Formats: sequence, structure tokens, C-alpha cells
Amino acid sequence: MKAIASRDNPLVKRLHALSSSTRERRKHGETLLDGAHLLDAALQRQWPLKGVVVAESGLAGAEIQDLLSRCPAEVPRYRLSDALFAHISPVDTPSGLVAIIDLPAEPAPEPLASDVVVLDSVQDPGNLGTILRTAAAAGVREVLLTEGCASAWSPRVLRAGMGAHFGLRIRERVDALQALEGFPGTVLATALAPDARSLYDIDLGRPAAWLFGAEGQGLSPALLALAAERVVIPLADGIESLNVAAAVAICLFEQARQRRALSASHSSQGGD
Repeated sequence: MKAIASRDNPLVKRLHALSSSTRERRKHGETLLDGAHLLDAALQRQWPLKGVVVAESGLAGAEIQDLLSRCPAEVPRYRLSDALFAHISPVDTPSGLVAIIDLPAEPAPEPLASDVVVLDSVQDPGNLGTILRTAAAAGVREVLLTEGCASAWSPRVLRAGMGAHFGLRIRERVDALQALEGFPGTVLATALAPDARSLYDIDLGRPAAWLFGAEGQGLSPALLALAAERVVIPLADGIESLNVAAAVAICLFEQARQRRALSASHSSQGGD
């Protein structure tokens, strides 16, 4: 394992740039996985690694030692002092471990036929990462991000996603109107509108394209107009809205609940 002690080291400068700048990540074509959980998820998915960087104090941890032993032998390993690691850390409380990966190639555009989540100008990294994690947990593999969204592969979004990225098809800077042309299922938008129907009154058995906007401005008028159904989540009196990540979770798991119930019903009828 190579020890690095200077901020002037080219690798340290590169790591600092990757941790703090979308432009630099695009320039280098790389990003950082921060923390043991993300590296573990990447190893489980056999995601290619370009390097692993450990803080001096992190070397004493059994979890980090185990992860290092599981990394392919050809992956370079670097050791930094705790102070230097804090300098390159993408989070305020350094985890003691980061891995370098290439930014993945944009998935090829394909006709959408199954469930998809479309996010319009969701800019908060924590919200975006949480939504990606929720989509993966609910069995939704396709996620489209419009131009105004946060960068899906930034270290903070990756950290909030907790490894969900590795099982999703994420397309960024997408023209959602064009991407949804010919979608065979139902296009649904969460919106506070007079014609909105309760989430619990909508049949979610068909493939669905879920449209979600950021809390501030909501969906763009063009995307909202595309929806065949406008959906509202019933809330207690005095509560106007939910965080977008919470709204996504409620909608996707209501969809999953309905489909499990339908599947159980069909199984029961078949058993008769």
C-alpha cells in the first residue's frame, strides 16, 4: 500500500477535485465511493475499481481490512494521514475509506415498457440518493433524471443511495417528454390539483411512469400535462405536502402492495 503525505501529490489533488466538483468528475470521468458500505456493495456487484484510499486510522478496523482483502489484487491501494484524508473526503465526517470508480457510460436509450421513475429538477443529493434506494427496494429499475437534477453519481448521492446505483438503469439529462413517447402503461404525476385522485383509489396494476418534481417548483407544466392521472397522497389536516423522497416511497410501495395482493388473489383462485 502506497503512503502519500503531501497535498501537492497529483492523486490527492485529483481526489479533492472528484469529491467537490461535478465538472471535475466529468472531466476525469471518475467519481468516489465513500465508506465501507458502498465499497462492499460495489464488490458484491463486481463493479470495476480504479483505486482504494484509506485513512491511517481506518487501517486498524477489521471491516476495512476485510474489504481490502476482497479487492482484486490489481487495484491500487493508498494510505493517507487522517488530516489529508479529511481534505479529500466528500463528506463532513470522513468515513476513512473511499474507492475510485469510472463514471458509468450512459445507458442506451430503449423504449420504456416497465415501471419507471422520472425525476424533474430534484436537486438535493440526499433526496436523490434516497429516491434511488427506494426505487431499487420497490423493484423499479428504470430512473430518468431531467437536466435540472443533481448529478446521480456524485459522492453524496452515491452515499445516500447505499449501493442502489449498481442495480439501476439511471439516465441523466433526459428529455422526459421524448423518452415517454409511446409508453404503454399509465403516466402518473403527484400534484396538488383539483382533479387529483387519492393514491389509494388508483389501480396500480399496470406498468407506471411516475413523475416527481422538487418540493419548490414541482413538475414542469409540460410534464404535468403529460400525466394521464394526477395523484395526491392523503395527509392529515394541517399538513400541506411531503418531502419528495417520502412521497416516492409511499407511491412505489403502494404500487408494490397492490401488486402483491393481486398476485396472492390470482394464486388463491388458481388453487381452488
